[in-house]
Amino acid sequence: MNLTTPMKIRTAIALPGTLAAWLCLTATLSAATGTTTAPAAVRLDLAAIDHDRILRAAGDALRQEPVAITTVRAKLSEGGLHDFYSNGDYWWPNPNTSNGLPYIQRDGQTNPENFTAHRQIIRQLSDAIAALGAAYKITGDDKYAAKAAALLKVFFLDDATRMNPTLQYAQAIPGVSPGRGIGIIDTLHIIEIPKAVEAMAKAPAFTPELMGGLKKWFADYVVWMRTSKNGNEEANAGNNHAVSYWLQVAVFAEFTGDEPNLTECRRHFTEVFVPKQMTNDGSFPAELRRTKPYGYSTFQLDNMVTLCQVLSTRDHDLWHYTLPDGRTIRKAMEFMYPYWADKSTWPRQPDVQAWDGWPARQPSLLFAGLAFDEPKYLALWQKLPADPVNEEVRRNIAITQPVIWIK
Repeated sequence: MNLTTPMKIRTAIALPGTLAAWLCLTATLSAATGTTTAPAAVRLDLAAIDHDRILRAAGDALRQEPVAITTVRAKLSEGGLHDFYSNGDYWWPNPNTSNGLPYIQRDGQTNPENFTAHRQIIRQLSDAIAALGAAYKITGDDKYAAKAAALLKVFFLDDATRMNPTLQYAQAIPGVSPGRGIGIIDTLHIIEIPKAVEAMAKAPAFTPELMGGLKKWFADYVVWMRTSKNGNEEANAGNNHAVSYWLQVAVFAEFTGDEPNLTECRRHFTEVFVPKQMTNDGSFPAELRRTKPYGYSTFQLDNMVTLCQVLSTRDHDLWHYTLPDGRTIRKAMEFMYPYWADKSTWPRQPDVQAWDGWPARQPSLLFAGLAFDEPKYLALWQKLPADPVNEEVRRNIAITQPVIWIK
């Protein structure tokens, strides 16, 4: 036996949660010295964990009719039929004027009368495509890819029904603004679409014409995001909005092979988000100041961790990027983890809305658990609800099918 040849030992242990959720722990050991020469790589069999859940969601998607924003016209929109429209969440009719204009703000309190149809359509499409992509990935059945291709053509490519690759009229405030930069957060859910498309790219339904058309749409959207007034405002926001913006740019740029924008995304993570939005204990002060600090902190950390998941490569390791004072994404995870594990220990007031809906199966627990070989993150991820029912919580978790995100 060659004593200098590394020996790989594979074992499996069961953690709390679903019985199918077994972790494979692979450790490369030196037979010569008996010491560990590399950290244990923790891997979850996501296909086994989510198998039934994926196929249920994909079955629903197979029965779904094509959706398009052109089917619902927003009467207050200053844009056209193909332009996305939404209202600012926390803006309400003015009780001091006869027509309710201009709207006034109530931070943290969502106006249930706001126009949300286009948001709902985007989420319906994204959830369906993600489920179909996940189902294709775990089964190889072409029926899932064929259905996804049909849905994608209607929403993104067909002249009569396609959405314009801009968000000029998102989060409008009646009587104040026809659309604002912060509205770009309304397309956060479509980050799952490129990941699902990549999972189905070899299926016959994903022809060169379809792939080319989809990549052009996302490339055009990134150009608008990076050059428009609204886009520039959102890119430079000092809170979760900027993180959500650059996460979208990262996913779309990866999908289209846009290396300059991927470089810019990494720069923002290392030069802006960690040093300017995170404080020394790993918290995000701009989120803690809100009337929903628990939900906003969770949302922010999910998106920061997902940036690491998307942007980290052999040459760019954001997972272990650390400032001289010790700030790193792992510190942010350690700040929030105890409050996800036991929400009763949260030292601040409960959120004014959706408090009972948090936490759910946060993607940050999964991605960071795998990246840091941290079983406690993965165990908690398995225990939390995979499909939350609270509408606000669902709206603030952009990743519904993690199996399509694991590289």
